[in-house]
Amino acid sequence: MPVSVDSAHNMRSMQLPLAIGLSDTATFENFLPAGNAPVCHVLQQASEPFVYLWGPAGCGKSHLLQAACHAEDARGGRAVYLPLPELLGHSPVLLEGMEQMTLVCVDDLQCIAQAPAWQHALFHLYNRLRDAGHHLLAAGDAAPHALALSLADLVSRLCWGPVFRLLELTDNEKSMALQQRAQRRGMSMPDEIATYLLAHGPRDMHQLFGLLEQLDQRSLIEQRRLTIPFVRQLLGPARP
Repeated sequence: MPVSVDSAHNMRSMQLPLAIGLSDTATFENFLPAGNAPVCHVLQQASEPFVYLWGPAGCGKSHLLQAACHAEDARGGRAVYLPLPELLGHSPVLLEGMEQMTLVCVDDLQCIAQAPAWQHALFHLYNRLRDAGHHLLAAGDAAPHALALSLADLVSRLCWGPVFRLLELTDNEKSMALQQRAQRRGMSMPDEIATYLLAHGPRDMHQLFGLLEQLDQRSLIEQRRLTIPFVRQLLGPARP
C-alpha cells in the first residue's frame, strides 16, 4: 500500500503521533478530467520528476496527489502523501529521509508561507529527491510566485518541472462527476437529482462527494432510492 507518514518514519525508527492515509476513492479512475485531461496524462505517465499543481479549493488537487500515490504503489514504487495543514504542528525534521520514497506528494504549500523552517526543509528535500532520481508532486492554491513564500530558492524549485493550473468543473461537468461517482458506488442518480444537489448543496466537489457518501449510507439504512424529497430531507432547508 502507499506509505503513510507513520510507516515512512518507521523505516527510520521515528515515531510521530500522525495517522495520515489515502482515500480509497481518490484514484485516476474516479476523477473526471474534463479540461484537466493534459494534467492527468502527465501524472499518469509519471515521467516528470517534478510537477506543481495549483488552483482553488475543491478543484481536485488533493484527489490527484493521492491518485498519483495509488498509481505509484501499483507500479511497485513507494509513495507518501503529506498534507501540510496536518503536519505544521510538528517539526519539519519529519521530511528527513523522505527521499527514500520514489514519490513524495506535498499538499497545500500555501500553508508554509509563514513557516520558514518548513520552507527550508522542503527546499532541501527537493534537492535530495533530485539526487536520488525520485519524484515530487506538489500543490498549492496559487502559482509558485504568488504563494508568498519567503525562500526564493524554494520558489525556483517549484518551477523546475511543469506547472499546471487546474480548471474548475462547469456545473454540467460537476453533474457528470457526481453521476459517475454514484454509479461506481452502485447508485442510480437521475439528472434531476444531480441538478438539485448542485442547486442546493455545497459547490466544491470534495464536499459534494462527501454528501454523496452520506446519501448512499442513508439510502442503504432506510432502503430508499434517491428522490428529491429524500435528498431534501438530508440537506435540510434550501439555501437562498
